Amino acid sequence: MRLLSRSARQQGWGGHEVLLRLIQGVPFLIVLFGLAIELSPGHMMYTGPLLTAMPALASLTMGPKGILAAAAGALAVTLISANLHGAWHGEQVYGNLLGLLVVSVASFTTSNSMQARRQGELDQIRRIAAAAQSVLLHPVPARLGPLRAASMYLAAESGAQIGGDLYEAVQTRYGVRMIVGDVRGKGLPAVRSAAAVLGAFREAAHYDEDLREVMNHCAAALRRESAAEEAAGGGPEGECFVTALVAQVPDGSVVEVVNRGHPPPMVLRRGRAQALVPDSPQPPLGLEDLMTGPPAEPECYPFLPGDRLLLHTDGVIEARNRDNDFFALPEHMESVRHARTPREFLDQLHRSLIVHTEDRLVDDVAMVAVDRIA
Repeated sequence: MRLLSRSARQQGWGGHEVLLRLIQGVPFLIVLFGLAIELSPGHMMYTGPLLTAMPALASLTMGPKGILAAAAGALAVTLISANLHGAWHGEQVYGNLLGLLVVSVASFTTSNSMQARRQGELDQIRRIAAAAQSVLLHPVPARLGPLRAASMYLAAESGAQIGGDLYEAVQTRYGVRMIVGDVRGKGLPAVRSAAAVLGAFREAAHYDEDLREVMNHCAAALRRESAAEEAAGGGPEGECFVTALVAQVPDGSVVEVVNRGHPPPMVLRRGRAQALVPDSPQPPLGLEDLMTGPPAEPECYPFLPGDRLLLHTDGVIEARNRDNDFFALPEHMESVRHARTPREFLDQLHRSLIVHTEDRLVDDVAMVAVDRIA
């Protein structure tokens, strides 16, 4: 659904990385330019004052190592120039060396101070995010009736631990009920929408027998949240919608699913992974105007003892590597052969995902894995 925008973000990330590399190379290009001037037969300009500024210029885009490298390059050219032109008896070369030393020390000290301050701010943000996550997205219980369960959340937002994906699993009188969803957008509006949907699910899951009604309560909560955001003038641009999937594991050996525009869950049975694709696709929450009829009945699929069920967001299947290849979820699920518990299973999937993307996620990732043991 957001494939094009994520591809554009990946291309944008690559373009910004190239631009940053070019900017970081400017001080060293100037040092090389100064060296070329000093070595040229028609040497007419002394480059010492220009080279003195190179550590300060490097400090704008690089850390202490970059500053030291720029200072070393400027010092080398200054010394070469002094030797070539016999300037050791003049005051200018010593003034330039002193200026280079002062600028280098000041740039190095300032860079370290700014880096320590940024790290402190980032640590504070992470502590706040961890506290918010414990309320909004706490880990699912390790045991839910006939199921063993585990959950995992990976936020793509730099310095954050929560985003626009959501999940939950609760044991009710109707069986174990689970939800996984993906909010359109990023930042605080996405977190608020996720909180609204999760709050509605946690309430309705215990009181509504019909799984469709549980999903309807989530849709109503999203509409109220969107209306409140719009009234406050802080709503996101464009339509607000959430792809969501609600699953129920009753006493029988089945799993019932209501899917509203979300990637289908995967079942791993006897080493083979299979997607539970809905027969009647439905639009995401918030896009009910696109429905052509009443909500479809929950669809039932076999879920036998020994089976493993994976609910996930599209941040998993749309994760790409540098060659723009998608993460092959079925193949990776089938390759995880020695994970005895859902937690070990998710940990191994996590490692595979990090290797595939080189630890550069462009979208949030949420996963819930459950094993049927009885």
